[in-house]
Amino acid sequence: EMKRAWWVLAAAASLAAQPKLLVNAKVDTHSAAGGLEPAFQALVTAQPQPAWIGYTVPSTRTYNLSCDLGNNNGWGASGVVHLEPPDHAMILFRVVDNAVERIRALSPDCQLDAGDVPFHWLTDVQPSQSVALLAKFAAQHDAPYNGAMNALSVHADPAADQTLERFLAPDQPQALRLRVVSWMSGRGKHGLDVLKGLIANDPDLRVRERAVNALSSSREPEAMDLMIEIARNDKNAKLRAQAVGDLGRKPTQKVIATLNHAIESDPDLDVQRRAVSAMQSLPDGEGIPYLIQVVKTTKSPEVRKQAMNSLRNSRDPRALAFFEDVLK
Repeated sequence: EMKRAWWVLAAAASLAAQPKLLVNAKVDTHSAAGGLEPAFQALVTAQPQPAWIGYTVPSTRTYNLSCDLGNNNGWGASGVVHLEPPDHAMILFRVVDNAVERIRALSPDCQLDAGDVPFHWLTDVQPSQSVALLAKFAAQHDAPYNGAMNALSVHADPAADQTLERFLAPDQPQALRLRVVSWMSGRGKHGLDVLKGLIANDPDLRVRERAVNALSSSREPEAMDLMIEIARNDKNAKLRAQAVGDLGRKPTQKVIATLNHAIESDPDLDVQRRAVSAMQSLPDGEGIPYLIQVVKTTKSPEVRKQAMNSLRNSRDPRALAFFEDVLK
């Protein structure tokens, strides 16, 4: 019991704590125990502005959380590199003229420079209430609120799954749906099930292609087998081509066998070409012997030519030795 009590206290402290590295900020702390929406709106209408409002929530273990540091070229330099993804996220809102101007989701380990403006830190935030707040901004589809959907997607709370699925509905704008599909790969088994449903049933081919692409980022063991199944057997050539291309990022023997199968047996030339490109992209020149075999045995002159160009561009000693043998 004592151990559990300490764990609860530690979890509560992590949700209440201000950012670890916060500089040039006029910080005050407010409780959202009475509800996030009223506490948030009171700060949005407060003076002076501009100002920042922030809090933390438990997050999915995603590598999408990082740090952006301003440099001469804008917002491009990297900050903390997480070897293992963080389990919390900071949700930050920039407020100007009594309205939210920008929303960001960052790693809790980022150093923040608030530019000497007020920084309102909220404690006692319920994750489901954070999802509801962000969903209102995300639903507006306006460019300033694009960060709302990203911030929503990193929430570990089940309410985020339900909200993201609403934005995946066929009546939503295609551009929004495509972004949400990409984020489903980080949402565990539930996200994988959603992707499977989209691939099987969605009326928009682009959404289905993006769902296949999202499988390659999933950490669920089933995702690899599903990609291989699509690459080998899906009736739609575009989906097979997407799966074949993404499999090049996962060089296992099952993947190499699938790429060989696509080159030798797929009836669609584009799928064959994507398989050759994927074979060329395998790390450490692992695809070179297979490309040599393609040149020797494939019946398609277009595919054979592409394989030869890939070998030539690789400058791999095995490829050079092969060409010397051919010339002899």
